[in-house]
Amino acid sequence: MGSGRVVLVTGASSGIGRAAALMFAERGFRVFGTSRRDRDDEHGVGEHGVEMLRLDVCSDASVAQCVNEVLERAGRVDVLVNNAGVMHLGFAEETTLEDADAVFAANLFGAVRVTNAVLPGMRDRRRGRVINVGSLGAWVGEPGEAFYSASKAALARYTEALRHEVWPLGISVSLVEPGAFTTGVLDASSAAAPTVTDYDGSREAARDALQRSLRRGGDPGKVAALIVSIAEARTPRYRYGAGRDGRWVPLLKVLLPQRLLDRLVRRGFGLAPQRDVKGWPGG
Repeated sequence: MGSGRVVLVTGASSGIGRAAALMFAERGFRVFGTSRRDRDDEHGVGEHGVEMLRLDVCSDASVAQCVNEVLERAGRVDVLVNNAGVMHLGFAEETTLEDADAVFAANLFGAVRVTNAVLPGMRDRRRGRVINVGSLGAWVGEPGEAFYSASKAALARYTEALRHEVWPLGISVSLVEPGAFTTGVLDASSAAAPTVTDYDGSREAARDALQRSLRRGGDPGKVAALIVSIAEARTPRYRYGAGRDGRWVPLLKVLLPQRLLDRLVRRGFGLAPQRDVKGWPGG
């Protein structure tokens, strides 16, 4: 049980973050949830023992204000769940560098900002847990989600390095990588404007495949339960796959030849075979 331990869950207004915040509260944790909107009660979360705070993970000032408020109210942060992030849809060539930068700012550097804000207290106490919510997209460069996948891959490597660095200080860092879950993430996603007609068919096929996958996705409560179990575990592991695909896709990535993996991805996303391929000069 939580025994009064203090947990900060970013992105707690919906989906996995909301489910995790409510579950932590049920388990006896003192829970602080965050949202980018300045509302005290996000969809009833505040009515169930979750203290909601405003937080923009892309702002140094907002992160400092949020964490300081938690420290003033509760005195410490025992568990940090970095769940806040953004989904961006768009083929790589059609995505502006500004949009790509915004994805990394939220999904990678947002987690870094909040983590850096709570680590001093954890180091002082020689105790703490950081749980980063990544994505199965870190393992597969999914068509139409290039920079989302890249940001989650970067988060995975950051998490792994940080885990080694703070392990001697009594701090545990773990990564949760969900597959497809029904969280409403597409409703809040941004998308690149279609600018290259050569991608018209592939773009629509990739987006349809993603929508079908998310519609058939699992209950985000299962990911929330996994996150809570990591917070309560005696010795948490580095990585946890959530959902069936979260467990078997990494195995396929390691075991299957790349040519076969390429074929499976292209078929899964409805991409047409190459046409009018010309050989290299002299080939």
